[in-house]
Amino acid sequence: MKSRAAILHDVGGPWSVEEFELDPPRAGEVLVEMAAAGLCHSDEHILTGDLSAPNAVLRSLGLPTMFPTIGGHEGSGTVLQVGAGVTDFETGDHVVTSFVAVCGHCRWCATGMEYLCDAGIGTLTPGMPTDGTFRHHTVDGRPLGHLSKIGAFAEHTVVAANSLVKIEPHLPLVPSALLSCAIPTGYGSVAHRAGVRGGDVVVVIGAGGIGTAAIQGARINGAARIVAVDPVEFKQKSALQFGATHSVATVSEALDLVSGLTYGVMADAVVVSPSLIGADDVRSALQLTRKGGTCVLTGMTAQTTRSITVDLQDFILMNKTLAGTVFGSCNPRADISRLAKLYETGQLLLDEMITKRYRLDDINDAYHDLRSGAIIRGVIDFGTG
Repeated sequence: MKSRAAILHDVGGPWSVEEFELDPPRAGEVLVEMAAAGLCHSDEHILTGDLSAPNAVLRSLGLPTMFPTIGGHEGSGTVLQVGAGVTDFETGDHVVTSFVAVCGHCRWCATGMEYLCDAGIGTLTPGMPTDGTFRHHTVDGRPLGHLSKIGAFAEHTVVAANSLVKIEPHLPLVPSALLSCAIPTGYGSVAHRAGVRGGDVVVVIGAGGIGTAAIQGARINGAARIVAVDPVEFKQKSALQFGATHSVATVSEALDLVSGLTYGVMADAVVVSPSLIGADDVRSALQLTRKGGTCVLTGMTAQTTRSITVDLQDFILMNKTLAGTVFGSCNPRADISRLAKLYETGQLLLDEMITKRYRLDDINDAYHDLRSGAIIRGVIDFGTG
């Protein structure tokens, strides 16, 4: 079948919205008609080269190329067709995508760490995870990758069943797309990785989609003080709507504020979620973290960032924890449904996080808005004509 998608042909972009050819699903795969796709910085990092490399560079190293590829990993849609052996889904099911595939059998899944599933390895390598071949092709027949084995920036896509989670049919599909990445990543950073409890003081650095989800996670789990840090005034004000008790523009301001709020003790938990984490961000975040506290690195960093400098004696003697996380250390099959219940009961705000809905053809304008800090979360709404 023919469909349309936003495709990257190499590092630097722009996104090119064009037709492509899509094969039917094979064994273990599912054809999905997309309803919405969230605009995440991770896809922007593929475009800029922070998480990718130009085709010419990869070819010179004898490595497989990533481009051309369909972008998008955060999405929701409806199942149109299932391949052989698929028993967990049927035509008409409402689903959200999971860039962390879940096999259910590897060591990590078996020990409650689905977010580290072995099936998720090679998520940026083109081809289907089921057999390594391609279902997506350019109109002239060339293989076409689909980012994170999802390709959410397409009207239709074929994915492995392991990369989908079924949701209740009454849930609206457009806001549900945020349950695919931003919400579990941010919420889980606070609730799972940092273990925030009632009465805690939490700092969230970066109040975009993931940061806003972290702010909500802190509020829902009973944090007494939640400080949002973002240089964009719009995001500072928005953070207060989602549960932040204070908002400031810089970490320097946050250091003074948190010191005053805690009588010098500092924050129980710090979540670092700017668009791109630099080495200096880590050092500053650890200064905000109290003795015995936890600093969680949730955002991405450039491939060229190989080391950081911290006050090692303070880090050791103050018993601090510096933690990484993927998907907020959430388990897709269990936690997405739990987060959906928080949405249904009004505790988790999804609709309010969507600053603007865009047509697929407007994706370059949408990413301009994301880069300029004009939106909390934007979505491609495939129902928008």
